[in-house]
Amino acid sequence: MLRFVLLLVVGCSVCVGALADQPLRLMANTSPPYADAKLPEQGLALELVKHVYGRTDYSPEITIENWSRAVEGARLGVYDALASVWYSTEREKDLLYSKPYLRSELIILKRRLDQRKYRNIEDLAGGRLGVRRDYAYGVDFSSVPDLALVEENHLIQSLLNLLNGSVDFVIGDQRTVTLQLHEYLKDRITEFSVAAIKLPPVERHVAASRSLDGHEKMIAEFNRALAEVRKDGSHQAIIKKWDERYGGIE
Repeated sequence: MLRFVLLLVVGCSVCVGALADQPLRLMANTSPPYADAKLPEQGLALELVKHVYGRTDYSPEITIENWSRAVEGARLGVYDALASVWYSTEREKDLLYSKPYLRSELIILKRRLDQRKYRNIEDLAGGRLGVRRDYAYGVDFSSVPDLALVEENHLIQSLLNLLNGSVDFVIGDQRTVTLQLHEYLKDRITEFSVAAIKLPPVERHVAASRSLDGHEKMIAEFNRALAEVRKDGSHQAIIKKWDERYGGIE
């Protein structure tokens, strides 16, 4: 009888352990400081995602891939979800979005020698704007007369294009721009200036494949745990730590 009870206890413990450790295959694309295998905790966004899911029964395993493979893999259900993605109505057909767990600001850079005043997006008319391919900026560039979009795969390419005069402006996430300028162009930071154009902020989400069984529960659990870590201050502490890691740009 005692042996039976012990086996029952052990069996129940194994079952509970299995339920408390549901593997979750997440995908992200390299986008420092948000996601990068070379950074501590794989970057700011991924540290937040792991911290949030640490308050749930899910055990996330995050793979970092290029953007097109990440999106396609999530859409097809090869991966369960994207760990760090901006919202777009087109993607929502295939993906269920969590509540935003991180907000960031978009900025437009120009050369400091350019003394013209830019106060709204329409002031870029007739110019050449460096953008990253396949990024959902949430800005209607088509409303700007004669604005040419110059696409590159990486932000650093656009920043170099700005220095050599191949483009007139570069749009990018403020944290990403700051990191890359300090990492690759620290001796030339003073050649850049931020245009006084206010753009809508962008927000990062976890987005689950709608083809995944249990995708609604997975996102609901993330949203519940996100509210918890916001309330206890641990969410903001992680963001503050990362924002203090790098300098700024005027």
